[in-house]
Amino acid sequence: MPELATLAVFTVAAVTLLVVPGPAVLYIVTRSVDQGRAAGLASVCGVHVGTLVHVAAAALGLSALLVSSATAYHAVRWLGAAYLIWLGVRRLLAKDEPSGSVKGPHPSRLGLGRIFAQGVVVNVLNPKTALFFLAFLPQFVDVSRGSVPFQVVVFGVAFVLLGLVSDGSYALLASTGAGWLRRRPRVARSSRLVSGGVLIGLGVTTALAGSRSSNA
Repeated sequence: MPELATLAVFTVAAVTLLVVPGPAVLYIVTRSVDQGRAAGLASVCGVHVGTLVHVAAAALGLSALLVSSATAYHAVRWLGAAYLIWLGVRRLLAKDEPSGSVKGPHPSRLGLGRIFAQGVVVNVLNPKTALFFLAFLPQFVDVSRGSVPFQVVVFGVAFVLLGLVSDGSYALLASTGAGWLRRRPRVARSSRLVSGGVLIGLGVTTALAGSRSSNA
């Protein structure tokens, strides 16, 4: 079991990393603005279920295998980039929600289950998350404190809990103005275009960032 002092230092470092907007935060914000608070919170839960997959992979040593294999790393990177771009294109092609239709389902609106599942996939296919658990988290592991996999799980679960709070705050803040946006067709249309563009931009950035790092 990690020492409380070590866990406290890890918490400060993790919070610092979590509050800086990255691909997961931007994905959560776009979902929150597009469909409101419930969708934003569903995306938060999905993203961090995806994080738990990385926690399990790190505990089992699979993250090290991913990073050590260039083929596996680039395969995951391109899949993640393609998935984000696909989500962005779907958002750009979606029809605008009719003004004043605040009740009832709309064909372009995704169910919470699908939003949750997309959040899981977005973070599972994010190789940067695997790199975080390989390069950053092990700095806090002390082999003299017992089982290394157990310590990784403890730190990973702490990271997920902190992420639920920080990303949940982003979702709540972003969804605050969602109703106002939906009552203004022109602003809502701009929001759809911006959110679609952000998702596509995230996909392109993921692809190019990996290419630059491999050439460095």
